[in-house]
Amino acid sequence: MERLTAILRGSKADAWEIRETRTKGWEFYFIKHQLDQHRVKEVRHVNLTVYKKSEDGKNIGFANAEVYPDDTKEALAKQIDSLIYSAGLVKNPVYTLNQPKEAEPFTHETYTVRDISKDFIQLMDELKETETEYINSYEIFVNEETVRLITSEGIDVTETSPSSMMEVVVNAKDEAHEIELYRMYRSGTCDADAVVEDLEKTMRYGRDRLRTVPTMHMGNVPVVFTDGNAVRIAEFFLDKTDAALVSRRMSSWKKGEPCGENLCGDKVTLRALRHLDNSPSNRAYDREGAPIKDLVLIDEGIVKAYHGNRMFSQYIGNEDSFIVSNFEMSGGTASEEEIRSGAYLEAVEFSDFQVDSLTGDIFGEIRLAYWHDGNTVTPVSGGSVSGNMNELMKTMRMSREMKQLAGVRIPAAIRLENVTLSGNGE
Repeated sequence: MERLTAILRGSKADAWEIRETRTKGWEFYFIKHQLDQHRVKEVRHVNLTVYKKSEDGKNIGFANAEVYPDDTKEALAKQIDSLIYSAGLVKNPVYTLNQPKEAEPFTHETYTVRDISKDFIQLMDELKETETEYINSYEIFVNEETVRLITSEGIDVTETSPSSMMEVVVNAKDEAHEIELYRMYRSGTCDADAVVEDLEKTMRYGRDRLRTVPTMHMGNVPVVFTDGNAVRIAEFFLDKTDAALVSRRMSSWKKGEPCGENLCGDKVTLRALRHLDNSPSNRAYDREGAPIKDLVLIDEGIVKAYHGNRMFSQYIGNEDSFIVSNFEMSGGTASEEEIRSGAYLEAVEFSDFQVDSLTGDIFGEIRLAYWHDGNTVTPVSGGSVSGNMNELMKTMRMSREMKQLAGVRIPAAIRLENVTLSGNGE
């Protein structure tokens, strides 16, 4: 690092950032519950970004690449010169990098890679399965990641934090068919209770998927979204307050104004959170060295603040910004039981559920949903849901009960009225 910074200081770069990531991790690969292979890793990546201004000082460009610790001084100098040349071809309006600022001290929960790995393996060993719903395979990745950021402006910060991921394939079968459902869990350490609860629910989804009927043509109906699909809806509000979309006029949301017209449902309150229990994204600084803070972005439907990287934040005059790590969309006025009342569709599995941050359009092809007619519940498959968040959020309702998924905390259930349901059945 000292060799690299010395070359950069003597180069023609106008500014630079070095991000060094050291990862120590354990990995496990299981077929059913039989360990197929495992490995211990210790890897290091050094990413360099250089900035170059135009001759008149009105524009600035950047270029980045990975550099290698065992490169010679001559090879590093040659690569840096190449990056400076590439950066000079880019013409962004000029902006400055973050200046050093002290973040509030941050302490992670006590952990070891060994203990986290053990917790994941134990919960999978104890998971209840049946002859028709069972674990096909799973992979566990537990890391301790140390990130150091050094910049030409004097920032030099180092943080170490845990991150865990588990990928699971669940099988369900009957006399004629067998299907697979994929799940991925991300956290800081192992959240055994949450993982077990979701896997048991996934096995139930697999069983129900085998006995679905074609989705009926219903026109506009209420649809309840949960889990990752609800996160996509929450991310729409986060994206609309991103400085990049505001600067590019891809978001018309303005501070002090409502995020929509004629809002008569539950009004959104959105917060950036510096810390969220067991999140894999808990950091004191963002990737550009800005201190991460707790910040209200939307308060009861009124836009209060923007967030985002240094470049686009400065373009809109937001000097004290940062890149959001964790966030929360607070709960609504109704209980989850009230959200699930009357006739509605509960959509739980899509081929790919999308919410377009620019237009607000939502779309998803149904793999499994439950039609509730007020008396009976029917598993359905096929067809699609569609609509537009700019209209649907006017009457959106959210449960008081909350749920956390990785670095996001959201209402356990979000209900959108008048979603278009296109069926493939009668």
